[in-house]
Amino acid sequence: MKASRSNGQLIDADARAVRRAARVVGAQITVASAILVIGVLVAALVFVLRHIPAAKLFDRNGPHETTIDIGGIDILMAGIVIGVVAILLAAAMSIFATRRAVRPLGDALRSQRAFVADASHELRTPLAVLDARLQLLQRGLTPQDRSTEIVSELRQDAKTLIEIVNDLLVSAEAVPNGDPEPVAVNPVAVLAVNSMRVLAADKHVTISLVDTTQLSTMVPPASIHRCLVALLDNALDFAPPGSTVTVSLTEQKGMARLAVRDEGAGIQGIEPARIFDRFARSGSSVDGGGTSRTGFGIGLSLVRDTVERVGGRATVSATSAQGTEIELLIPLAR
Repeated sequence: MKASRSNGQLIDADARAVRRAARVVGAQITVASAILVIGVLVAALVFVLRHIPAAKLFDRNGPHETTIDIGGIDILMAGIVIGVVAILLAAAMSIFATRRAVRPLGDALRSQRAFVADASHELRTPLAVLDARLQLLQRGLTPQDRSTEIVSELRQDAKTLIEIVNDLLVSAEAVPNGDPEPVAVNPVAVLAVNSMRVLAADKHVTISLVDTTQLSTMVPPASIHRCLVALLDNALDFAPPGSTVTVSLTEQKGMARLAVRDEGAGIQGIEPARIFDRFARSGSSVDGGGTSRTGFGIGLSLVRDTVERVGGRATVSATSAQGTEIELLIPLAR
């Protein structure tokens, strides 16, 4: 039943996206058709006025210089009626055409989400079992055993695979149905910072939580936590030892602003906005020569997808040789 409900939510979300796309395209075609019809009407009016003075055109009692005795007002009214009917017909036809055009896109999107979700679910269990067995093997080894380091690396590889599978599941999720409750952002931010401080300590980096304005949003706490963890993980990859990664929570124009700033060398070899692309890579010089390429994976891409799904946005607010700041803007609870 859980899988059925999840699949139903995905289908509903995809159907809403397709219908929204159809409405947008249909509206654009309707506006273009309306502009065309209005242009034709204006051209016809200009043409008539060039041959018939305006005083005679709008004088019902005056003589008519036409073969058929039709007043100028009648001509304009007929033109307006024809134009309105043409606009309505164009709107109906455009909506029908766009819905048929985007239907295959919706089917492909649903199939893609279903495949990603099913494959990820099938992989989670064997990976969890593999990690558990490696953990048992690791506990049975002594520090002097030569296999200890290899087993530790295998466990890290297994955890990386589990994280990738979880990311794939998040990418296949749809916005949950129902009316969500307001969520306090500050406790979620504290939890995310505390969970990442262990990794930061291994890299000799400090994580500081400042400007903790009390904020509430309608975004699920799991989504907020995952976004902050992804931003912190990215910041730790580029933060030099002995530096500080700063997390700030403020309000900005009716939005909750969550910012993560590192003290690294800044984004190099790639446009800052492109770091949110899936598997984006940046190039930077090494020791004055040669290049090394650093990947951003899909973590930042999932962050952008998550906040845009709830009406927010993710951007690089600043980047320089003194560090990079990435901010999330999400709607506040009303």
